[in-house]
Amino acid sequence: MSIEALKDRIPDYAKDLRLNLGSLANDVTLTPQQLAGTFVASAIASRNDVVTKAVVAEFADKLTPEALNAAKSAAAIMGMNNIYYRFVHMAGGDYGKMPAQLRMSVIGRPSVEKTDFELWSLAVSAINGCGLCVTSHEKIVREELGAEAVQTAVRIASTVHAVAVTLEAAAALGD
Repeated sequence: MSIEALKDRIPDYAKDLRLNLGSLANDVTLTPQQLAGTFVASAIASRNDVVTKAVVAEFADKLTPEALNAAKSAAAIMGMNNIYYRFVHMAGGDYGKMPAQLRMSVIGRPSVEKTDFELWSLAVSAINGCGLCVTSHEKIVREELGAEAVQTAVRIASTVHAVAVTLEAAAALGD
């Protein structure tokens, strides 16, 4: 399944998502690798089989095997970190001073440009709602790529997630 096929599955009541998905898939703000990796990491974080399969089918050939693996790794490690650091942020106290004691070496050695991995981690963190992680990754991406790249990554994340939610609802409601 491609992005076009995915767009065809979006109900008419969510046509804005269809239009946003199409325009973002052709965005030129990011490099092709950054764009593809942001879509892949966001789709995985959105936890929808249809969306993930369509996005990977559309963008996998625009990524080296290492970059595809890094996008998957960003979704995986942020799946853990976003829960842990969201807790640290919400609970307050001494938790922020304590070592996490969680293995996360992929962040230091992601097999792609560190900035690309940070961009993908930002998109996943936005989906997962971790303010501490969003702040951390946004700062790095903004310094390296600029505010427009940050905005594009979060626009992709929000649209991919909304498509996943809409398709789940459509399936549940028989739309």
